[in-house]
Amino acid sequence: MTQSAQPQDASTSTVATQDILPVILGADIGVYALARAFHEAYGVRSIVISGAAVGAVADSSIIDNSLVDDSHDPQQLVDRALQVAAQNPGRRLVLLANSDWLVRVIVQHRVELEQHFVVPFLSEELLDRISDKATFSEICDELGISVPRTIVQDFAGAAEPGWAPVPVDVGFPLIAKAASSADYQDVEFEGKKKVFEIETQTELDELWVSLQAAGYRGRFVVQELIPGDDTQMRSITSYTDSRGEITLLCSAHVLLEEHTPSGLGNPAAMITRRFDDMLEQARQFLVATGYVGFANFDVKVDPRDGSFRFFEVNPRIGRNNYYLTAAGANPMTFLVEDRVHGRAVEPVVVDTEILYSILPNRLLLRYVVDPALRATVTGLTSLPGSCRQG
Repeated sequence: MTQSAQPQDASTSTVATQDILPVILGADIGVYALARAFHEAYGVRSIVISGAAVGAVADSSIIDNSLVDDSHDPQQLVDRALQVAAQNPGRRLVLLANSDWLVRVIVQHRVELEQHFVVPFLSEELLDRISDKATFSEICDELGISVPRTIVQDFAGAAEPGWAPVPVDVGFPLIAKAASSADYQDVEFEGKKKVFEIETQTELDELWVSLQAAGYRGRFVVQELIPGDDTQMRSITSYTDSRGEITLLCSAHVLLEEHTPSGLGNPAAMITRRFDDMLEQARQFLVATGYVGFANFDVKVDPRDGSFRFFEVNPRIGRNNYYLTAAGANPMTFLVEDRVHGRAVEPVVVDTEILYSILPNRLLLRYVVDPALRATVTGLTSLPGSCRQG
């Protein structure tokens, strides 16, 4: 059963709201969005563990920053989380992160962390499977979910004499990106990007040389470029509870993405819209893999045939998750009801339409050229439910 999203009443909680303590690893706007959602639902402050308090988390009145010397050292992050736990006896500690590699840190240290924290993430084995874009494509193929044509370039033997990349017969331009962002996290080379749009064979050859020389030993995927601008992108966020029930589904029509090298592909503005056919495919994936916790899917509408092409699933709620809260489905209430109170909730599919943006409206409208979309954006900017984050 599904219903429209409605704000949930924290007053029915069996645990006093002041006893809930969110502890979040990271420091970007997605971390701030989680802290804000917790505060709006339960009135609590969050502790954010990072290497530097920057951006939205720096001076927030709802966040207490706990800084470590080296935020790239997993053990420092785990040790600090355990220190926070020791300093807050009797609190119901909920541990979250909103980047792939930090999720992996938590999952890999689950045994020691779960002695003190609610750890609402999937197993390490499933994390390895679904976080790898190559394996993700294979799973989708088995389930009949459309994905771009994909070729895998494996650098595991790239240090061996005579190694050579496999030929790529996908037409140019094409897309190239790391199969696992965790493997790519600490690799450095000139021109590094999150996603590469490759125009020629020469550019592709140069990328392979750079990755080999930088010591990258993971897998890269090469995919056909699905035509269309940012407005062809869609986003799905879900929560699957500890019983395996998908209690939250929300989809959004992306208006504009970030185009910086490190942020490429992150939505900068979206309108929440219900796309049932697309959501059903996401549901099928979640059920078939035995997924639990938050997930965030990147999807593109192929203008050639109208199909939904699934690009990847992130094992977390996603950077711009506040669109859920703004649409009346605060995701932290689904998490707390499940993992803190142990209660089943009525599944929700969001059908409230709101505009979420991290940009000034005037700037956003410069890039939304479709007349119908511009009219929708203009209409939604005047509604109280829409929001500008950041």
